[in-house]
Amino acid sequence: MLDSSLEVTVGNGVTFRFTVSNGTGGPVELTFPDACRADFAVRREDGEEVWRWSEGRMFTQAIGHARLEPGEEAVFEEEWPDPEPGDYTAEAVLRATEREVRAETPFSV
Repeated sequence: MLDSSLEVTVGNGVTFRFTVSNGTGGPVELTFPDACRADFAVRREDGEEVWRWSEGRMFTQAIGHARLEPGEEAVFEEEWPDPEPGDYTAEAVLRATEREVRAETPFSV
């Protein structure tokens, strides 16, 4: 089982830190459809998506692989540079093809 957490830090922008850890007794192999390993999105309280890190970006179109040993973590960080004041929910998703790993957390700017 892969565990996940999402930390949000509000400053000049909003920084997201998505941690995925291997809580199993053995290694976990991950396959990614392209160079984007994780994605981040922000929704308003009404559910409307107002920002997505990957939107408008291009990624190398090559299948990639990663291995997480027992107890090992993978950390992904990105920043939303120009948020408007308000209440939001952040969501982070690991883009591995064989596992659904996500985390979300509410925050305010």
